[in-house]
Formats: sequence, structure tokens, C-alpha cells
Amino acid sequence: MARKMVFIDTSLCTGCKACSVACKAWNDHPAEKTQRISSYQAQADFTPNTWTYVRFREEYKDKKMRFNMLKLQCFHCGDPACMKACSSNAIYKTETGYTLIDKDKCIGCGYCAANCPWGVPKIDEATNKSTKCTGCIDRVENGMKPACAQTCQPGAIQFGDHAEIMAQAQARVEELQLTNPKAHLYGTELMGGTTYVYLLQDRPDAYGLPLHPTTPVSLTLWKDIVHPLGGLAIGASAAAITCGVIVNLVRGNYANRAKNIAASHDEGGK
Repeated sequence: MARKMVFIDTSLCTGCKACSVACKAWNDHPAEKTQRISSYQAQADFTPNTWTYVRFREEYKDKKMRFNMLKLQCFHCGDPACMKACSSNAIYKTETGYTLIDKDKCIGCGYCAANCPWGVPKIDEATNKSTKCTGCIDRVENGMKPACAQTCQPGAIQFGDHAEIMAQAQARVEELQLTNPKAHLYGTELMGGTTYVYLLQDRPDAYGLPLHPTTPVSLTLWKDIVHPLGGLAIGASAAAITCGVIVNLVRGNYANRAKNIAASHDEGGK
């Protein structure tokens, strides 16, 4: 099956939250007690039973109140930090582009939650398993749209083959840039390219999104360099890293000593 893509056009989103309701209905998740966070937002974050929700950010510009709204869910990264962090190899990629969790392998260690730049995965304390949006992979593999895309009345969520939807997204950006130069796509170049791509009308942080989401350096070092070497090589790598740290500390000490000596000479000269 070809690689898929979900395009979320925030310029068309009305904040109706039907996507969140559809997600809960399809995945048989119970309703949860919420409270108002700000303006029309009542859901603060993902939970084991809430895999998608709508975030509202208010900005007052040019004497007008502007709502920056977007639906949030797992981005299904091309190079997922959660998959690198997983200690039990429970997280894997599909040919369609989705990042999924094998619940039989998941041990609930929480490393995926700690290393996701968007804070998506959550640990279900009742089952001690990691949970997040599946992209409705069961629907997709049977020729259906994800529940959120199927229910979106304004057409803010578009789903299909990657090449087709990407062309549609780029055309939409070019159209909006005629009146709004800030319009751009978010996700195409991030974390190996995300399956869920957004059209934003302002800077990412205006929506509460990180400007440059990345995999933690410590995780990359361990997973891509140290761990593959194995055995004795780990000791060598650790020694090399330690030496590097020591060298930097020594350099810092010498620099501080030089500053102190210079300062004492200045005082003596006075």
C-alpha cells in the first residue's frame, strides 16, 4: 500500500471538535471530565483515552482577536524519536507511514513519552501500556479515511496518497500566501517528514508548536552510535565521551584561571 498523508488546513478549521468526538467513538474511548483551559479549549493534553483534541490559542492583533486553532494527534514521524527510545522494540513503522505500538511488546517504560518532541504518547496506568493515535490504521488498510478526516465538515482534514495530498497542500499554501505571506507547511521537513502535515497561518509557536522539534542528542548518541557497537566498544565509546567531557572541563578551568590571573594583575596595577 502506498504511503499516506493527512493534510490539516488550519485556515478552514472551525474548532468544532468533531474530530475528537469521532476519534473517541471509533476507538471506543470513554468521555472524560474536563475543564476550561482558555477560550474554547477544554482539553489540556493527550490522555490514554484522548488521542486527538483541538488547541485554541488567542492573539490580539490590529485591534482584532484571532484564534489560532488546530487539531493535535500523533504526527507519525518519518524518523520517530519514540521508536528510537523504545526499550522493547514495541514501536514500528508501516509502509503507509504510520508509527504504531505493539501492545504485546510494550512494557510501559515511558521512554517514548519522555522523548517525543510533541509529548504525544501517554502511559495508561490501568494497563501499563503506552497509548497514542494509530492514524486509524484499521480503517486505512480497509480503504477508508481516518475517522477524524471522515467527519470534518469544513474539509480542514484531507487524507490520501502522499504525492496527491502533498500537491494539494502546496497549492493551498501558494493560494494563501497571496494574502498572508506567513502561511507555510509544518511537518514536511521535521523528524524525517511527518505523515500529518499542517498548513499554519502564523509562526508555529503561535499555535503552541515547537519551532524545531528534534530527537534528544543523548538518545541519538546511544541508539545510533554507542548501542550498535556493543560489548567492549561501548566501553571505548564511553571512555571517549568521558575524555571529551574532561577536556572541556580542563579547558574551562584554564580559561577561568587565566581570567583570575588577569584580574589580579589589574588590581595589583591599580
